[in-house]
Amino acid sequence: MTSRAQRIPDLVGTARSIASGDTTSTAVVERCLDRIQDVDGDIGAFTVVFRDNARAAAAQADAAVRAGSALGPLHGVPIAIKDHIWMQGELATNGSLAYEHFIAPKDCTAVARLRQAGAILIGKTNNPEFCYRGFTDNALWGVTRNPHDLGRTPGGSSGGSAAAVAAGMVPGSLGTDGGGSIRLPAAFCGVVGHKPTFGVVPKDPGFHGWKTLSVTGPIARSVRDCAAIMDAIAGPDPTDDLSFPSAPTAYSAMLDTAEPVLRRLRVAYSTDLGFAPVDGDVRQRFTTIVERLRSSGITLAEAHPPTGDPNQLWNDIALCEGYASEGPLLQDWEKKMTPGIAQIVREGASKSAADYINALYRRAEYTEHWLQFFEEYDILLTPTAQVTAFPLGQDTPATAGGLPVDPFFDAWSAMFYPANLTGQPATSIPIGLSDQGLPIGIQAMGRRFDDATVLAAAATIEGLQQ
Repeated sequence: MTSRAQRIPDLVGTARSIASGDTTSTAVVERCLDRIQDVDGDIGAFTVVFRDNARAAAAQADAAVRAGSALGPLHGVPIAIKDHIWMQGELATNGSLAYEHFIAPKDCTAVARLRQAGAILIGKTNNPEFCYRGFTDNALWGVTRNPHDLGRTPGGSSGGSAAAVAAGMVPGSLGTDGGGSIRLPAAFCGVVGHKPTFGVVPKDPGFHGWKTLSVTGPIARSVRDCAAIMDAIAGPDPTDDLSFPSAPTAYSAMLDTAEPVLRRLRVAYSTDLGFAPVDGDVRQRFTTIVERLRSSGITLAEAHPPTGDPNQLWNDIALCEGYASEGPLLQDWEKKMTPGIAQIVREGASKSAADYINALYRRAEYTEHWLQFFEEYDILLTPTAQVTAFPLGQDTPATAGGLPVDPFFDAWSAMFYPANLTGQPATSIPIGLSDQGLPIGIQAMGRRFDDATVLAAAATIEGLQQ
């Protein structure tokens, strides 16, 4: 199924072709709609497809080209939006029956900026209830399947967004990442996903959820496509209390000098962060890429940040913030929630304000260790996910690195949590397939507010695959 993904052009190339008149937005939108019609019945990536609105927007985009009007950088390009993310006047169910009929009253700032850049928002993509799972399934919209193997999960929680890109239904999408929710699906589906620095891309208005952990970011088929989306959506927003003031960054421009920049960087790598179980095929593929980088003249040093397993710390914060957001729904909706999700929300009720504040103190100490590590290194490379996509019907992989996995976000997701706890940027880049034909990803993590360097490093790694 994924072999036909090339029928949908890349995002940057599509934008250029539309602007130059080599193709039309209408033609591109129709190809996307045809592709969705052909394959999404099997995959289940989309919750809603805006066929009429997308066609009307494409016609307006084409008229603007003919009139010689000023065009945005994503003019006429179709992009999908995760269900969790608000689009004014459209359903935003958050994968929950509690929000089955909820219509978003406003655009999330990132969505508004995509519109300003000329993008055509073609539909909403599936996520698990409240985005609280590493797979994508819910009682409202059903299961989303991995385009590489329909019997396996695309990951979560931005599983619909990653599957839509991997299957060639759209050239790019928006997801969110509070505990790996962009990077895990990107790795499982063989696409690129960037988790921005916390505060660089405004997340409000929208659902709160993991308020201090989650960010909004791009998923696409290439690093350059992700950078183009970042160019459109990043930047401060005075209405968002967690948005950081910063000067605009031209992320795409940084890629033009990606390899020379990476050669000047101090690059560390760690197969397992010193403690995490990693499957053999993931370990082998990661090691191969590290050696390719070294052979290309890039200096790397093996190093493990001295922080240990972040699972308990991440859970303590996520449970508190999740209960603050979803706890009020328990009285009326608990019996209709996904059983595992209701349990997670209830568990947050056992935490006190003191527990939360104590977790924030521990988080500050944990973050300080990471910041010290990045005084010595510019980039850290790890496997994105320690496992490949696991079968549908499982909440987690059965094993990781040959060891049994406990329920809900145990050690199998250890690579994701550091960037969410510290707020640092991290990109997942596909680096090949396992013996079973399942995608494997590598993660590049960098300093806070240095997303451009992380994307440049990712582009160099991507180039080794071509």
